[in-house]
Amino acid sequence: MSAPLHLYDKLLQFTLFQGMSHADLMEVVTHTKIGFHKFPKGKCIASAGEPCNQLIFLINGSIEAIHKADNNNYHVVERLQAPYLPEPERLFGIHQQFANTYTTLTDVNLITIDKQEVLLLLETQLVFRLNMLNMMATETHRLMYHPWRPCPKSLRERLTHFFFAHCQYPAGSKTFYILMRQLADLLNDSRLDISDALNAMQSDGLLTLHRGRIEIPMLERLLM
Repeated sequence: MSAPLHLYDKLLQFTLFQGMSHADLMEVVTHTKIGFHKFPKGKCIASAGEPCNQLIFLINGSIEAIHKADNNNYHVVERLQAPYLPEPERLFGIHQQFANTYTTLTDVNLITIDKQEVLLLLETQLVFRLNMLNMMATETHRLMYHPWRPCPKSLRERLTHFFFAHCQYPAGSKTFYILMRQLADLLNDSRLDISDALNAMQSDGLLTLHRGRIEIPMLERLLM
């Protein structure tokens, strides 16, 4: 019984299983085909463009997500901590491939549930189905609100907006591999103005500048 109870506690960390009764969750634990994986540091667990045919639950450790621009001119690296569920929306829809590449930063433990098992849970578990719908709806609402928000006025605000818009999780450590010239082109501003604004943010302790790289230790601090 200890193993199912341990898994029960791990699943409750994730939105998809929250609100389920003890009986329903124990039924999920005992009747769903669940994969258990342990990977060392430096292991790729999913690659951008790879078919998304399962849910991957990070239950211990940390991973990094790498997202590249369509033209490959720049990319962003995010550090993500457990509990984390990468791109569950990619299981359905037009583009059923991962948008990011995920690599372990520490030894990690994962739980995986294949798409067929997810479809069975959606059919048999009402709370799981509602949680999935709410998660998809919340993401849709978030994206719909974006065009109606006030436009950033200052260059610092525009830079902050750019950083947040290119991250999937709005907090934590991020690294942008981008040249100031590229950033200036994307924001339709001069390289000198971009440099001045970034150096001012560095002076405020919000980020650290390197050649071709911007380190942001805590993204959420950019809004303070």
